[in-house]
Amino acid sequence: MNGRCTITATFVAALGLSAMAAAPANAQSDYPNRPIQLVVPYGPGGVADVGMRLMAEKLSIRLKQNVVVENRPGAGGIVAAKAVATAAPDGYNVLMTGNNNAIAVPLFKSLPYDILKDFKPTSTVSFFDLLIIVKAGSPLKNIQDVVKAAKEKPGKLNIGTINPGSTQNLAAELFKNVTGINVQIVPFRTSADMATALLRGDIDVMFEFFTAAHGLLSDKRAVALVSTGPKRSAYLSDVPTAVESGLKDFEVLSWNGLSVPAATPQAVIDTLVKGINDVLPDPTIQEKAKSLGMDMHGSTPAEMDKRMKDDIAKWGAVIEKAGIPKRD
Repeated sequence: MNGRCTITATFVAALGLSAMAAAPANAQSDYPNRPIQLVVPYGPGGVADVGMRLMAEKLSIRLKQNVVVENRPGAGGIVAAKAVATAAPDGYNVLMTGNNNAIAVPLFKSLPYDILKDFKPTSTVSFFDLLIIVKAGSPLKNIQDVVKAAKEKPGKLNIGTINPGSTQNLAAELFKNVTGINVQIVPFRTSADMATALLRGDIDVMFEFFTAAHGLLSDKRAVALVSTGPKRSAYLSDVPTAVESGLKDFEVLSWNGLSVPAATPQAVIDTLVKGINDVLPDPTIQEKAKSLGMDMHGSTPAEMDKRMKDDIAKWGAVIEKAGIPKRD
């Protein structure tokens, strides 16, 4: 009698342990069963925010749960990243990450998170190349003219960018490194200030994204000499790439994707990866992306992880060579 009771109790206990072990798996298998919060580290209305909302709308349909974009700007994306890094690792808190996070690693003395250890990548979403632009009527007709002018009069050519440490600013520093030229890089607080300076002749060249320069280009007050991506942009197919134009080591591509807290289960990550890659080819997304100067396509987590690591190394070297001081 005592033996039977012991066996029964053991069997019941084993069933209980099995049920407990299965609970997380069951919770993951029905993911998502409530809305997903997608944290964007910028204010609403910017091109990165718009791209995320395009994707989120279609992903909501694909996953049968709302993907809600929450804008949480502040401290160059640090506020948003810290919030998601410490959130529950259940797939319901997702962060837009990208080359801004890669730049932050060598740019700041310390960060309240480790972008490589505290997060897991899912998939890339959007890519943005830069344009190297001159005022209409400029004697600089191509990128080789820019290099030649800079070498003929060292230190006299002025290149406009946005704030030190921005992608535009670091791209100009990389341009100096690749071409071996001596130019003045002039940082501006806003894209509008930089555009005004170009038209006024205060700067000779500017490095800027398509969305910010679209007005200047469309009314022919400015001309794009090259784009900086690995291939010609769909929205400016007649503009050659920097590589095509002879700068074989000059490629700059801003990008973003989605990351989750590091302890997020693999099954949840797999669901997100498949969902993102399924919806991005949608013609509605592709047409809108093209009009905004975006190339939207997905990736594997491994590809996104490699891109982040490569950008940390790339921009770290540029920041060090340029002598840009680390921020607190």
